[in-house]
Amino acid sequence: MPALASRAGAVAPGAESRSAQAAPRPRTGVAALSPGYQVVAALALAVIAVAACVHLLMVFLSLAPSNTVTKQHGKAIEEWVYPEFEQNWKLFAPNPLQQNIAVQVRAEVRTRDGGLLTTGWTDLSAQDGAAIDGNPAPSHTQQNELRRAWDFFSATHGADNRAIGLRGSLSEQYLRRIVVMRLYRSDPASRDGVIQRVQVRSTTTNVQPPPWSRERVSGKPAYRLLPWWSVTSDEAAGGVR
Repeated sequence: MPALASRAGAVAPGAESRSAQAAPRPRTGVAALSPGYQVVAALALAVIAVAACVHLLMVFLSLAPSNTVTKQHGKAIEEWVYPEFEQNWKLFAPNPLQQNIAVQVRAEVRTRDGGLLTTGWTDLSAQDGAAIDGNPAPSHTQQNELRRAWDFFSATHGADNRAIGLRGSLSEQYLRRIVVMRLYRSDPASRDGVIQRVQVRSTTTNVQPPPWSRERVSGKPAYRLLPWWSVTSDEAAGGVR
């Protein structure tokens, strides 16, 4: 009897492997989602793919030589690319930037009691330098946001601070938005009140050449003071904080 029970309880050779093969494998990834979520995921992936293709096309057209498409849709291309995704080839320039540029800002703030307060000058370039110094992987924002905004403004304005060309107002808006955002983030007086106006200035100092070079440059700093800019209502309400 024990022998019969043993034979009855035994599993035929290969039966276990056949049952394991017959069991359906668990679904993973998008396939594991319910049909409704699969549709949502597919739509999201399609939107991302279309947005990526549009962005690559816009950047390509902004860098491409003048052609029929850029002539007809140049304004739309510039509005998409500039200033958030501006591309240039300065990385490969044979004569890179040889100046130290410090951008500073002060603000006129409406305090909680209704009075007006003019803040001291905040050195935004020094803040970026402190964040980069000793950081093995500084962010692109810390390295280039303020610098590129100032370059953009300088390239579209004359020595009298008047706009040159159609992109002048865009560069002013971009620079103003950055300095207002920085003040709301780092200046206690601005953070506790509402910024009404801002004023930006810069100090530019040439980097001295190495001792073995015959090049001679002036070590005297150059100053630039911009007029007061009124802050728009959405920015004053904290829209860029």
